[in-house]
Amino acid sequence: MTIDGGARGDAAGRSPVVARAIDLRKVYGEGEAEVVALAGVSVEFERGKMTAIMGPSGSGKSTLMHLMAALDRPTSGQVVIDDVEIQGLKDKQLTRLRRDQLGFVFQSFNLVPTLTARENITLPIDIAGEDVDQEWFETIIKTVGLGDRLKHRPNELSGGQQQRVACARALVSRPKIVFADEPTGNLDSRASEEILGFLRRSVDEFDQTIVMVTHEPASAAYADRVLFLADGKIVDELQDPTAEGVLERMKGFEAVGRRS
Repeated sequence: MTIDGGARGDAAGRSPVVARAIDLRKVYGEGEAEVVALAGVSVEFERGKMTAIMGPSGSGKSTLMHLMAALDRPTSGQVVIDDVEIQGLKDKQLTRLRRDQLGFVFQSFNLVPTLTARENITLPIDIAGEDVDQEWFETIIKTVGLGDRLKHRPNELSGGQQQRVACARALVSRPKIVFADEPTGNLDSRASEEILGFLRRSVDEFDQTIVMVTHEPASAAYADRVLFLADGKIVDELQDPTAEGVLERMKGFEAVGRRS
């Protein structure tokens, strides 16, 4: 099923919308055990933009990402990726969508330990039985600085290098959108800066679209905008964020929480 107008720009000059949530709800459990993780979220993600999602534990930020990334199904509402409403897709179609249209970077790297860095990077394309675009592959490898590590297995790489492999794998199939769930959570400050810098460059140089869950104001400052979630709803948004500005917004939410 397609939704008209989702992937095109508008008269105001905005970038085309790559993904959107429409009145998205997610409820776990029933009766007294019912937990509302998302309470009617509507949001759009434009091509060539990086969005950070922040909020306290239990705010719904990871749930929103998992639903947008087709890793879970909503209780109600719609998720639209590149004009396709994914609720109407069957399992095989969803698998193809995740493989061909979406990229993923997780906190835990999720690399295959028996494969080399090169093999981990090309794994999605190899599984699909397709040929690797060598020019694009070389561009990514040069950008992440892994040219001399491609024959190494994950246990021979540092944490930062493993995450760079994961980032390269997320981009190698030229996805419509990349979802990054706490991508620097297991890294030291230097490695974190390297990963965030690479994600930022992929937006600026490759017109990539990135949605990143983070709890760090300094990480959120790499984004074009920050969405703040609380109690399953988007409660605020910050454009062109700085670490100081994000921290001030978060302090404001904490103050409201203490008064309520």
